Amino acid sequence: MVKDLHQETTPGEILKSVAPGTPLRAGIDSVLRANTGGLIVIGESEHLNTIVDGGFVIDTVFSPAHLFELAKMDGAIILSKKGERILRANAQLIPNPAIDSDETGMRHRTAERVAKETGHLVIAISERRNVITLYKGQFRYALRDMDVILTKANQAIQTLEKYKHVLTQGLTNLGALEFEDMVTFYDVLRVIHRTEMVLRIKEEVCNYSIELGVEGRLIELQLSEIMSDIEEEAYWVIKDYHATEQAEEMLISMKDNIDFQFHKEEQILRLLGFPKSTKLTDSIRPRGYRMLLKIPRLPLPIIASLVREYGALNRIIKGQVEQLTKVEGIGEVRARQIKEGLDRIQEQLFVDRHI
Repeated sequence: MVKDLHQETTPGEILKSVAPGTPLRAGIDSVLRANTGGLIVIGESEHLNTIVDGGFVIDTVFSPAHLFELAKMDGAIILSKKGERILRANAQLIPNPAIDSDETGMRHRTAERVAKETGHLVIAISERRNVITLYKGQFRYALRDMDVILTKANQAIQTLEKYKHVLTQGLTNLGALEFEDMVTFYDVLRVIHRTEMVLRIKEEVCNYSIELGVEGRLIELQLSEIMSDIEEEAYWVIKDYHATEQAEEMLISMKDNIDFQFHKEEQILRLLGFPKSTKLTDSIRPRGYRMLLKIPRLPLPIIASLVREYGALNRIIKGQVEQLTKVEGIGEVRARQIKEGLDRIQEQLFVDRHI
């Protein structure tokens, strides 16, 4: 189902609607290469009709070739809500001149005012500057050259790989400390800070990928490979240390905050359900979800039962086989599997910590 382009509100959705590979972008690029310039409004409304004067009623199926030919005329082109039909061409737009605009050129000033007045997506194609500018409400974005975006995307991928390595090492150190029963709030907050950094760079790469459209498939594959287990690992870290196990809510809060700023230490403590008076040197014990999930073929319901019974990873580690069998769903074979699995994980963590 084709979405109404005028209803897309986030920068990502707007960029996706004009990304390389879409029919709309193909038409826009044709206009740009011909150096004819153009002004395109996507949407239908009674208010838009009041600021449109003259032009020709076309009402025909949209195609890149049609857009290119119609852009040779001076006026604006009006598309339907979904961008599937060309409604009008060579139209004059007369927005409210009292609306503020920082643009200097007549076409771009008109585009900005129409976007602010109607809320529709307006696209200005500059023949002189060879630039495509998007307007929607207060949103303004100048599309960049594909080569520039590819270069920035590849640089961001390299940065993401480096920060993921730092985060992975932090998770390894945290795991080793968990087995030594020496975790402090500082250790947990440091891992969460590094997770936020990785999520922020991931968001940056996602924006590049959206703008690249079909040209960004390789970037998407690289991003998927790098981020394959990061968010899941972060979820279980939070699940282990959150005062009330509200891991999903906290992870959503972290991701929603990415475009703004990083959480401060007291904010992370609050998200974890602890008072800001908590000292970073205070000890804290994990429940054990993250480590137990590393044991092959150990179902999550069994892990949840273990956590409910013992409350902390260090108690599970100290538990004997005969004690573990008292937990619902755990027999002697599975109890030995848990003990041996934890021993192997501990040994590997201690090795990895010094690599």
